[in-house]
Amino acid sequence: MISTKEESKYKTIGEVAKILNLINQKNGLPSTHTIRFWEKEFKQIKPKIFTGNRRYYDENSINVLKKIKFLLKDQGMTLNGVKKVLNSNDSDIDELYNTSIKQKKIIKSKILKIKELINKFKD
Repeated sequence: MISTKEESKYKTIGEVAKILNLINQKNGLPSTHTIRFWEKEFKQIKPKIFTGNRRYYDENSINVLKKIKFLLKDQGMTLNGVKKVLNSNDSDIDELYNTSIKQKKIIKSKILKIKELINKFKD
């Protein structure tokens, strides 16, 4: 069993699936099988296995998973393409990933402002 302090460093596979927004569209549950598949495909993902054979992911593993999801889903890369990127020290991909994250935050902020304006005019 892991301590509460140590536990806060790690996330369960279900929590990671929610963080990555990997949700099964049919039943609304976290899609953990995708993470388990990526674990087999990408040696960079190293969950900790504690008692009970449950997987726990640290911040580094979660960041690798975020990058994998971005490259596969957002950039449309193949598994082999993502493997090559992760095995290289290509800072261009990191820059593209970080730029994409910033753009998403800006867009989300603008959408929230638009919603606020719409709600003001409704009243």
